[in-house]
Amino acid sequence: MKIAVLAPVAWRTPPRHYGPWEQMASNLCEGLVKAGVDVTLFATGDSLTAGKLDYIIEKGYEEDRTQDAKVLECLHISYLMEKADSFDLIHNHFDFLPLTYSRLINTPMVTTIHGFSSGKIIRVYQKYNDTSQYVSISNANRHPSLRYAATIYNGLDNANFSFKQEADDYLLFFGRLHPDKGVVEAIEIAKKSNRKLKIAGIIQDEHYYKTVIEPLLNEQITFLGAAESELRNELLGNAYALLHPINFAEPFGLSVAEAMLCGTPVIAFNKGSMPELINHGTTGFLVHTLEEAVDAVAKIPTINREICREWAMSKFTTEKMVDGYLTLYHQILNG
Repeated sequence: MKIAVLAPVAWRTPPRHYGPWEQMASNLCEGLVKAGVDVTLFATGDSLTAGKLDYIIEKGYEEDRTQDAKVLECLHISYLMEKADSFDLIHNHFDFLPLTYSRLINTPMVTTIHGFSSGKIIRVYQKYNDTSQYVSISNANRHPSLRYAATIYNGLDNANFSFKQEADDYLLFFGRLHPDKGVVEAIEIAKKSNRKLKIAGIIQDEHYYKTVIEPLLNEQITFLGAAESELRNELLGNAYALLHPINFAEPFGLSVAEAMLCGTPVIAFNKGSMPELINHGTTGFLVHTLEEAVDAVAKIPTINREICREWAMSKFTTEKMVDGYLTLYHQILNG
């Protein structure tokens, strides 16, 4: 079985700090290689993989802003599609654009839908409903008009996340700095809980950061910037709890799964996929208001960190994800 994995070209695969779609393409690719599958990763030229790497784009457009994103996307996707006959199956992690080639090639395509950037793109998915294989990353993120072959949760390499039995006393916010992610809400929760808050992530909305977040920073509330793998593991593992007060229906939450792999409980607003990720009262708390979140902080000592790790290991590992996709591949290829 020869599989082509199509990653985005915004960032390197795997990303140096941010790039969740690239990270999942990487995790899948490496997991398939370990399972003995012949895999070719189509990504940027500086990408890393134990499989084969093929590329036409040297560097991601978010890492080299002199490039035009649409031009790179066009070149990248068409580059793979012109080689489609060399593969038994194409696994698309590049949103809706590759679907426009799906009826022009003979190779079946699986598309993992990592979320809907806009309701306007649903029309494209609807057009290819009958000829495509869609996978949702949570049941919460399924669109009622689309047909899905499976729901397969994102999988993480548990070796990158160390279990910590004893935690420090700080709360952690880990994610992109954008109003959707609830940074201000996390700051409020920390203040009302009289605890330190460490904030880590990329600044996605510069105006929001400068005008709203930066004025709130002090000795209690600190911003550490983007955290690469080693610091990420340290911050997540040592945190008293991860705060995830999202303001949108998040399709998945990688930092939520990562925290639990370290044994760290999560307090999240009960939206989107959060009820699928968090076992309420056992691996963290699902809340609806800031007041409930503050109350949940006080209840963190009731959470067993070993159980957090066990829960995440049972649901959100690369091995679990790869098993799900291999089952789907065989179903498609065996008709």
